[in-house]
Amino acid sequence: MPDPGDRERLQASLQRLYDIYVDIARTADQVSRRRCPYKNVEGRCTAGFGCRNQRRTVQTDGLPVCAGSDKLDYRSAWEV
Repeated sequence: MPDPGDRERLQASLQRLYDIYVDIARTADQVSRRRCPYKNVEGRCTAGFGCRNQRRTVQTDGLPVCAGSDKLDYRSAWEV
């Protein structure tokens, strides 16, 4: 039979992990409201569809540059 102390430590560890993921999800949700979710850390567009903010450049990775402003609502830019 497992030690009750082990069970309590496991529960505390799982709760801490859950709290961390909740914070990550909350931050991601807030950032996605002011920044295109397809814009990577290098300012490149990773969307697999057309967007009027994409600017093609000659790059080895083939990803277009995201030319949009982080202060815009991007939802209307995506082609349907």
